[in-house]
Amino acid sequence: MNARLLTPILVLLTLSAGTSQSQTREGRESGAHKVTISAGWQFREVGKDAWYPASVPGCVHTDLLKNKLIEDPFYRDNEQKQQWIGKTDWEYQTTFNVSAEILTRDNIDLVFEGLDTYANVFLNDVSLLNADNMFRTWRVDCKRLLKPGANTLRIRFRSPINEVLPVMAKLNYQLPAGNDQGEKTSPYTRKAPYQFGWDWGPRFVTSGVWRPVFFEAWNQARVADLHIVAKQVTTTLASLTADVEVVANGQRRATIIVDNLTDKTIAAKREVNLAPGSNRVTLDLAVPHPALWWPNGLGAQPLYTFKARLLVNGKAIDEATTRTGLRSLELRQQRDESGKSFTFVINGVPVFAKGGNWIPADSFPSRISTEKYRQLLESVRDSNMNMLRVWGGGIYERNDFYELCDEMGILVWQDFMFGCSLYPGDQAFLDNVRQEAVDNVKRLRNHPSIVMWVGNNEIESGWFHWGWKDQLPARLWDDYLKIFYGVLPEVCGSLDPSRPYWPSSPSSKLEDDPESQKMGDLHYWQVWHASLPFSEYEKQHPRFMSEYGFQSFPQLETVNTYTVPEDHDIKSPVMMAHQRHPRGNQLIREYMLREYPEPKDFESFLYVSQVLQAEGIKIGAEHLRRIMPHNMGSLFWQIDDCWPVASWSSIDYTGRWKALQYYARRFYGEVLVSPHEENGNLEVFVVSDRVKPFAAQLSLSLLDFEGKTLWSQQKDIEVAALKSKSYFTIPVQTLLTDKNAAGVVLLAELLVDGKPVSRNEHFFKPYKDLAVPRSQISPQVMPAPGGFKITLSADRFARAVYLSVPGYSGFFVDNYFDLIPGRKVEVEFRTRATIATGDFQNKLKIRSMADSF
Repeated sequence: MNARLLTPILVLLTLSAGTSQSQTREGRESGAHKVTISAGWQFREVGKDAWYPASVPGCVHTDLLKNKLIEDPFYRDNEQKQQWIGKTDWEYQTTFNVSAEILTRDNIDLVFEGLDTYANVFLNDVSLLNADNMFRTWRVDCKRLLKPGANTLRIRFRSPINEVLPVMAKLNYQLPAGNDQGEKTSPYTRKAPYQFGWDWGPRFVTSGVWRPVFFEAWNQARVADLHIVAKQVTTTLASLTADVEVVANGQRRATIIVDNLTDKTIAAKREVNLAPGSNRVTLDLAVPHPALWWPNGLGAQPLYTFKARLLVNGKAIDEATTRTGLRSLELRQQRDESGKSFTFVINGVPVFAKGGNWIPADSFPSRISTEKYRQLLESVRDSNMNMLRVWGGGIYERNDFYELCDEMGILVWQDFMFGCSLYPGDQAFLDNVRQEAVDNVKRLRNHPSIVMWVGNNEIESGWFHWGWKDQLPARLWDDYLKIFYGVLPEVCGSLDPSRPYWPSSPSSKLEDDPESQKMGDLHYWQVWHASLPFSEYEKQHPRFMSEYGFQSFPQLETVNTYTVPEDHDIKSPVMMAHQRHPRGNQLIREYMLREYPEPKDFESFLYVSQVLQAEGIKIGAEHLRRIMPHNMGSLFWQIDDCWPVASWSSIDYTGRWKALQYYARRFYGEVLVSPHEENGNLEVFVVSDRVKPFAAQLSLSLLDFEGKTLWSQQKDIEVAALKSKSYFTIPVQTLLTDKNAAGVVLLAELLVDGKPVSRNEHFFKPYKDLAVPRSQISPQVMPAPGGFKITLSADRFARAVYLSVPGYSGFFVDNYFDLIPGRKVEVEFRTRATIATGDFQNKLKIRSMADSF
């Protein structure tokens, strides 16, 4: 190693205004200044001499990778070779200069927005802080330890696994942690559960400074928090309260002014007497005729910016700025003949929640860029989704994630980070959890996208249905109640009473079985885990379906990023290493052979698995929409991946859309036409999320696979607002009289002013029993702004047509669609690359289902 790396690098820090995760804070003259400590970091294995360059924010795995001390953790079976990292202690340090001017400030705080996880912090070799929670913000007075010139900050991270093993050894029981792929230590550590392994994710037990670190110098007082509380919001007036937290180092008279920067008005002003410590000051303000914030599909997402200014003796000494949206929110739970509703109501409009579950987009969350967040969330928005559930086995996401959700109208169901385990109930653990909740509720509560806080993932199901109640001490349930019916609702009720709190997902809040279909939310997994057919989805009648799903493989282009050609067998060791469910490949194949013949090769198997997943979730999603308003949510599992893997995701780790994401854009459309067989009849439903009724024409055609129309029917209808309704019924036997059920497809279209707003196909037999011929698909490629336009036609019916351009980055706006003879389909390919038309034509690959067998 180069000898110059043995000495920590000296970094001169520049004073500047900074941006925290939740709000922008600015200093005024002798007021608060924030200095980020992000450069010059080094790390080493404890007990070793060699130091290496490190990134902050970051983690030890990514630092080892950047220094070429390990191979890519995601490549082939490297994961198993790197388990030693999580069982090792690591040390980070940097050196920075502090000017004499900074040391004249009354207060200097060192702030860590994320330490992962068991950390001893030393400043100039004096112990400053002991941290034990990845999710907390740690702020500590450091002025007494600073000196003019060079200062050394050192952090020793203890192995999260080794830290807990001695504690576990003293217990006569083990807290359940079925997803931990190794020692079952995760319940005892306030760290992202998924990093210990899950049935879709690897085990990478990280350590490091995973979020920014800075010091803040201030005199007299600082604005610690600005919370905009909506008391009442209508189209004519938004009545708000600005809740301002000011931390003072002594008694003094001060003035607080709240500005509405959007409307360029002074919204409120108040004179206050500050006491030493934390001061909470409220100011009432009003916004006449507010521009309301709406979920995606129901309206725009205007955002308001407010600033709180702190003045002492007429002089501005600090300020904080925050951005929010003005909207009303209700979780409507009304008794009815079936139990109790579970409906989110925004600005008085009941919202059918359409979307999926979100997991961290990388095993190493510090390398998730804002651009990756944007790409994934734009995919969510553009697929007509309006809600994501931030799942409780991951992380509280960075603030730019929620800012993007605010901008795109994506509602967020926010879990606290507890999942599929029971947790300690001692006072130290409860206090730690309480502060974790305080930090994150305060950080996130201004985001209009967040509509509910939820205590955990599936713990009530585990207690009542997974054998925990019979196998474990009863006091563990008491510990559960302390956290999820005590600490967390207390924090939410105190700091964010405008949002509902729900104890678990799924849950009936102990009024009924946690998996009740009469009230609360439901996770339904008999399709998949119990091998029940997709048709079982149509027998479920929950009030809100917050999890259901099915696996598929990623595209071959993604598989190629972590394999070599000899790995291209789903039973190969490498492919099995990237399939974390113990029966995953078996279940995919079992379901596949119910619907399709055996695929002819590896690439075909990947492709058919995606269509299988998409078709299965389509059955569930359309059913859940058809039974609205009894059910008012469909969140499939899952949107994204944390590494390249066979999983339930609709978008793979590289950002490529699977078939399911394309299907979701159709079955989550603002208006859905949905043919459905029920009791011997074909019922054609139209589901509308529009707030007003509209006139339309329902067009139905029964076609053979040559494109010949065997039967047709058109009907003028008025589509009801915010409702699902059957608009056409015919006995299946009547429809198929003198016709071959294996050789026809029903095409259902809803037309407005002659243009289709929704289209759907219905088959009367599984694909393996259909006489689908091979078709000749003809493409015409034309250059277009930002890419190409491809016009496709087929001489015979083509099922699930898939376009790809291996070797070129870009995005097909539509894919995995059916081609009907005589009907051309135009598809846009968007790319930032410069590609010659001829090269694009030569690379363009087109396949349909018939090519796979």
